[in-house]
Amino acid sequence: MSSICYFNEKNNATKEYKPSRKPRLYARAVFTGYKRGQRIQHENTALLRIDGVVNKEDAKWYLGKTACYVYRTALRKKTKKGNGFRVIWGKVVRTHGKSGAVRARFRSNLPGSAMGKRIRVMMYPSRV
Repeated sequence: MSSICYFNEKNNATKEYKPSRKPRLYARAVFTGYKRGQRIQHENTALLRIDGVVNKEDAKWYLGKTACYVYRTALRKKTKKGNGFRVIWGKVVRTHGKSGAVRARFRSNLPGSAMGKRIRVMMYPSRV
């Protein structure tokens, strides 16, 4: 991990500052439910509320970004083949409404038990 040097003008000394943690490369989001009409819900499209996004213009930045749902396995212990976690990958496909929610499609539909749980919206692929 790289360090950053700061210059202190009071005593003409430089101080080296090392960040204690790695930077987070994803935005936090919450799975709020499925896309639905008055009578039917469509489980193939998930609605996500991303932290810090409050309008449609902010939500447009996340279009095309990769999303993932990380959950613990039923056995909850490490095995030779894995570490006790599984991931369902998806992609943000469009905005939903005017308050900053987005729609995402996952490779396999998110389970109902994931409602209210954390989803990671990765900062890639970048369109900048």
